[in-house]
Order: sequence, then C-alpha cells, then structure tokens
Amino acid sequence: MAALLIAIIYLSFVSLGLPDSLLGSAWPTLHTDFGVPSSYAGYVSMAISFMTILSALLAPKLIKKLPTVYIVIFSTFLTVVGLFGFSFSTRYWTLFLFAVPYGLGAGSVDASLNHYVANHYSSSVMNFLHCFYGLGAVISPNIMAIALKYAHWNVGYRWTAFIQMGILAVIILSVPLWKKTASSGGPEDSESAGIVETLGVPGVVPTLIAFFAYCAGEATCFLWTSSYFAGTRPYMSAELMAAFGSLIFGGLMLGRLISGFISNRVGDRPLIRIGIAVELVGILMIMLPLKGYAVAAAGFLIAGTGMGPVYPAVQHMAPENFGKKYSAAAIGLQMASAYLGSTFMPMVFGKLQQALGISIMPYYLTFFAVINILLLETAYVKIARSKKDI
Repeated sequence: MAALLIAIIYLSFVSLGLPDSLLGSAWPTLHTDFGVPSSYAGYVSMAISFMTILSALLAPKLIKKLPTVYIVIFSTFLTVVGLFGFSFSTRYWTLFLFAVPYGLGAGSVDASLNHYVANHYSSSVMNFLHCFYGLGAVISPNIMAIALKYAHWNVGYRWTAFIQMGILAVIILSVPLWKKTASSGGPEDSESAGIVETLGVPGVVPTLIAFFAYCAGEATCFLWTSSYFAGTRPYMSAELMAAFGSLIFGGLMLGRLISGFISNRVGDRPLIRIGIAVELVGILMIMLPLKGYAVAAAGFLIAGTGMGPVYPAVQHMAPENFGKKYSAAAIGLQMASAYLGSTFMPMVFGKLQQALGISIMPYYLTFFAVINILLLETAYVKIARSKKDI
C-alpha cells in the first residue's frame, strides 16, 4: 500500500509538470497567430506565476485544514480548466483569463506534496518525485511538436488537457488508499508556525532569495529555449525548435533520476554544489559561438541536468534546516519566492533580448546560477551559527 501511494504521488507530479512547458514550446507559432510581439510571452507567464504565488502562500493554511489528497484533486482540476481554456483561446487577452486556474492549480499542490514528502520520506524519494515532474514537462513539448506538425498549437493544449483528466481520475480513485496508508495532516501540521514568524528563522531569507535566483534561470529556459534556437539558428524547422523546448526538462528529469539513486549517500548540500557546477558547464557550452545546434542543444540538456537536484534538495532540507514546526511555512515561502522568479525574470529577459538580442541568454543564466549558490552557502552559515547558539 505504501509503495502504491508513492506511485500516486509521483503521478501527481507528472501532472504538475505537464502544463509548465507548453507555453514556451507553442509560443514561436502562437504569438504569430495572435499578432503580438515575441516578448509578450513574458506577460502570460507572469500572470500564471502570480496565481501560483498566491496559491503557494495559501498552502500552509490549506495543509492545516485539508488532507493533501483533496488539495491535489482540486488543484489538478483547476489545471484541466486552464489547459482547455488555452486550447479554445482565439485572442491574446483570453490567455490571461485562463491563466487564473492554470496558475492557481500549481502552487498549492506543489507546496503540499513537497511538505508531505519532506516530512515523511527520504531525499531519494524527493528527487524521484521531482524527476517525475520533469517527465511531465518533457512529454508536453513533444505533444506540442506533434500538434504543430499535424494540426495546430491549440490541439497540443487540448491533448495535454485530456491526459491531465486521466491523471485526475486516477488520483480521485486513490482517495481510499490515502486514508488507509497515511494521514496528510497531524500534530506537526496543526502546530506549524505562520509565515511572519518563519521569516525570522536564521537562513530562511537567503534561501528564499536563492530560490528566486534558481527559478529565474529555470523559468527563463522553460519559456525561451525554443525562441533561443529560433533567434540564433533560424534555419531549423518550427517542429524541431518546439521539440528543443523539452531539452531543459529532459535535463531536469535526468539530473533528478541520478540524484534519486545517490542523494541518500551524497547528501543534499554536496548534491546542490555538484549540480550548480554541472549547470555552469552546460551554460558554457551554450555560449560557444558555433554555427550548428548540436553543442548548444547538449548544453541546455547538461544545464538542466545540473539544475535537477537543486530544487528538491532545498525543499527536502527544510525540516532539517528550520525544524518541523517551520517546515510547512518555509516550503510555502520557498515556493512563493521561486514563483516570483518565474513571474518576473522571464519577462525581464524578454525585454532584454528584444533590446540586445536573444544571444545574451547564457550570460543571463550564468548570473542567476552564481547568485543561487552564493546565497545558499550564506544560508548554511547562518543555520550552523543558530544551531551552535541553541
């Protein structure tokens, strides 16, 4: 029963990844159909992320009051509504209307499942969990590539919505399993601290800024990888550029799969350091001024592999770093900070690339990778000092 529950949790994270990579892979065609500049993708991404921030901040209260499975069911239903809404959109402004359920569906399920796994399972399970997020995020750009080849971009959204509906049905059927196998609430949840109190815990604030920096780079890759190839290798087909939108997600999945096997032996902090070093190697490959696309494509895959362990490792460390009393609020804040990076920084990049050219993308990614590791190391120092003082 316990193994089956883990499988359901993994499937829930596949559903979390499915919607995240569609906009970037569809955008090179979508913005032409809607007659808007390429930089307008940033506004839609910002709207989705803003709603995700809101639901992530509400997550600690929901975790106290509701079993995790019900949060997951309702959130997945919202993403289905958002996906179908995008698929039927014929005007740019309607994307903002459906960005509301699209974004609200992500934050609460992400925070609640991360909190549940961080408090009940090992680092290995957490990495495999986020690996399945990568699986969902890899699947959808390829769905979009097939839709662009044989139909239209809106069909790609619709096909993804049907898959999401199937996953939702499985989660609904799993409710008795959750009740039999594990409780989603408990004393640790009912006694958890609030957001304001948690902000005062040593190490929380630099971790939040590091999460902002991490997701600034990650979300920029999500949204702009296909456009990067369109701008620097215009000879490529639209289908191939759309498929290359999955490179970063494939890397994330690979990085988390590898981490799932080694994280319990290596430890969360060393894994993060290794991951960011690998990410920087990948970014360096993207920077190389080569005419072909193979090395740059490999660079995005390697950068994603390096990014892979960072997010799950930081989330998994929350109970250890800040204590179980603060873990729900800390994870909710980390999610909100991460989505702030997702909200604003792809849009900022959109403006920068419009002015300076999309070839600046690897330099932009380098800046945030360096900020990420510096602030995480700062957080570790603060946490160590606070534990010595106790």
